[in-house]
Amino acid sequence: MSLIKSAELLAIGTELLLGETNDTNTAYLAGSLARDGVDVYWSQRVGDNLERVRHSIEQALSRSDLLVVTGGLGPTGDDLTREAIAAVFDEKPGVDPELEKDLRAWFARSGRKMPEGNLKQAWLIPSAQALPNPLGTAPGWLVQGTRGGKPRFLVALPGPPRELERMWTQEALPRLPLVPSRLHRLTLKTHGLGESSIAERLSDLTESSNPTVATYARNDGVHVRIATKAESAEEARGLTAFVEGLVLERLGEVVWGRDEDELPELVVKLLQQRGLTLATFEESTVGHLLGALSAVPGGQDSCKGAVVAWSLQTMAALGLPRPAASRVSRPEYAVSLAEAIRDTFAADVGVAVLENGSSDAGRQRQATDEAVIAVHAGGEPAALHLILPPLPVAWRRERITNRALHLLRSQLK
Repeated sequence: MSLIKSAELLAIGTELLLGETNDTNTAYLAGSLARDGVDVYWSQRVGDNLERVRHSIEQALSRSDLLVVTGGLGPTGDDLTREAIAAVFDEKPGVDPELEKDLRAWFARSGRKMPEGNLKQAWLIPSAQALPNPLGTAPGWLVQGTRGGKPRFLVALPGPPRELERMWTQEALPRLPLVPSRLHRLTLKTHGLGESSIAERLSDLTESSNPTVATYARNDGVHVRIATKAESAEEARGLTAFVEGLVLERLGEVVWGRDEDELPELVVKLLQQRGLTLATFEESTVGHLLGALSAVPGGQDSCKGAVVAWSLQTMAALGLPRPAASRVSRPEYAVSLAEAIRDTFAADVGVAVLENGSSDAGRQRQATDEAVIAVHAGGEPAALHLILPPLPVAWRRERITNRALHLLRSQLK
């Protein structure tokens, strides 16, 4: 039997094109196929139009061993997946007696009379076998055929993720002759170097086709993904580990995490390991920094509190220092605030995040493109002056919060 080496994904539904529903199914299926060593080269979304769905299926089967279709298996007039597949394979759908029996039993168990429109969910074509769906009323299809003399497989899955994931793992995958190989992926997370600088250091590695090395700019830094395909999971892991060693040699201390590591979790872990507590003064981030840390399980135990204040009166009432004359730089003032907030909450570590502008009473508050971050942990304090590109407020706060977490982590280490 011919083995499946390449696959394509087709998500059906006008609601996907209107942005009314997020297509999480495509990401789930792409990850599953990749882990099994199947190359996914294309994915499409198409609305509820019979001719466009038919054309998309024809196109996919002309170039891929496997096509996985999601959605369009409901009982209504705009659910056209079955009709499109039947047209592509030039077969006429008919009601399968066993599927009809199961469908009517499903409605009987729920105490409802089955609308006759649901009968289309019991359709099959001669080249299809049904994929059971105990979680819903829409069975899937597995169709085998040929295109250009090459074997082709088509799997049609329901749109609801809970139904789709069960059907894919328990009904579809066991029936598919997948290529006997496995993919192992590893992501290294970096901070302090731009994507172009990292790509330059890894230039020869990024030219490799297996293992592959790729860089991606993310909010918390630049991620380096290593992916290896091999005949066994053990071999794939070994090759990935070898390349990981090369990447670490070239990037060194700029690597701060891997895979599922998140900055707030690593910072909380460092605080817990050292038995330290933390307090923040947040002007630019309006509490987002402490919010991120306290959201980590156990993080609240390490967080004493936060102050978000702009007026001089409020700062005076809290015993915080007022902005000094121009002789004191903004970073120096941020350090004094970090120390003051630490003492005010009787914490071990203080962090101050300020806008790099005037703090005069009564000034009109505006988001700037600069910020200052200071960390005071009892020893030598650290301050960082950020110059940011123009960003929407939410993105700007997230970017500053991430930089504050990086500075805090470096000081705790």
